[in-house]
Amino acid sequence: MIRMLHKYPHEVTIYEGGPMTNLALAISIDPQFPELAQELVFMGGSLNPNTDNPEFANNPRHEFNFWFDPEAAEIVLRAPWKKIVCTPTDISIKTRLTPALVKQIEASATPLARYISRFAMYSPGADIMWDELAAAAWIDPTLITKSETRYMTVELDRGAGYGNTLTWTETDKPALAAGRVEIQVDLDLERFYGMFVRLMSSPTPAAH
Repeated sequence: MIRMLHKYPHEVTIYEGGPMTNLALAISIDPQFPELAQELVFMGGSLNPNTDNPEFANNPRHEFNFWFDPEAAEIVLRAPWKKIVCTPTDISIKTRLTPALVKQIEASATPLARYISRFAMYSPGADIMWDELAAAAWIDPTLITKSETRYMTVELDRGAGYGNTLTWTETDKPALAAGRVEIQVDLDLERFYGMFVRLMSSPTPAAH
């Protein structure tokens, strides 16, 4: 990543679909790393998801990618990125990889379609399209119908809230290092599903 950002400064989007350990290490190796990126797009964080899933209903600001390495997330969020876009739990839980979607993809009979048909999971939580939504909204930002800007960091105190997402608005933010983040709030769900089915049904491009 460091090499590519130096080769193509201000042209590369960094997509993070998991814990931010690798990005924090990249920043520690090269402090210029965030400034050279075009933007950071990540799936992570949780504010106030509307769900009865006990994982979030009982602790709405607890999310795996932040909790797995809170120190890394804090380092990344306070870094001087040109732009940060967040796909949080709140919007992710509005999506589901349903049997009907998989059946549409399966009809294309491509190797990718067969893979999805074989390994798709429909159990609660496993069927949420967390990282798929973050990637799709990067490809086509118009899928997002509502977003808001907040200052975001991560709770590092070693108590019950360790790893929780912390956010503030412009008017109530404290004087501490917190990243200014565009947080996705709502989406055009049917257009997202249509895009996902179309991409997953496309034939594998020929090698150049």
